[in-house]
Amino acid sequence: MAKIFRQSTRESTILSKIESSKEYARRRAIAGIRDCDEQLSNAIAMKLIESNLVETTSKDTLEEQILKCLGRLTRAEDFDVDYQTAPFRSIVHQPHVVSLYVTSFVIETLINHKAVVDIYGSDEEIYHCINQQVTKFLP
Repeated sequence: MAKIFRQSTRESTILSKIESSKEYARRRAIAGIRDCDEQLSNAIAMKLIESNLVETTSKDTLEEQILKCLGRLTRAEDFDVDYQTAPFRSIVHQPHVVSLYVTSFVIETLINHKAVVDIYGSDEEIYHCINQQVTKFLP
């Protein structure tokens, strides 16, 4: 049975603060992409290739596609981001929104790109590879 929260209780106030801090961190991470989008896309593309998770005919094309993905993320509405990342939300306990969005892009969209030969590894391996690079550039 679902728990009922009363508006005047301390519990609801604490839950509200936790939710708003999560939303603030999410907006801050997405806004931070604008400052380092090219370096981040380069780092992600290089790491995916070095880790043998993505086999491609052109590293520059892979980097370009990831850069476009990051650009779409900065302009996307909350619903679109949630919709894109929903199938992968359970990969880790507290996923980074940028890492999750790029992981979703790589697994669902990039695999069909003409420059990508194949994508190897599990969803978790791809997420952790991308997340390593994202956490270097974004808080």
